Amino acid sequence: MIGMIVRFIVSALVLMLVSWIVPGLRVNGFTGALIAAAVIAILGYAAEKLFGDRISRVGRGSIGFLTAAVVIYFSQFLVPGYISVSIIGALLASLVIGIVDSFVPTTLR
Repeated sequence: MIGMIVRFIVSALVLMLVSWIVPGLRVNGFTGALIAAAVIAILGYAAEKLFGDRISRVGRGSIGFLTAAVVIYFSQFLVPGYISVSIIGALLASLVIGIVDSFVPTTLR
């Protein structure tokens, strides 16, 4: 349970950081970032369950990148007013979030 809370807080902070860096992505405050992070996590989980193990290890990175971009883009329709993003902004945000996620731990060890 604590790990999930840490993951949401880190995800929200990363989303806020990315919104300052990436043009075309706007998040309204920390509350908006938390709500958007929760929606993105739920949509990402659903996409992961949909694709499952049918993706090769080589294709997993590119599929993950595109899936993250689509999830970020469609999250704005589920939480209007909290997040606003263009298609280019979603692609750039997916790239930056992927890079930051590789360096920032999102679980307690």
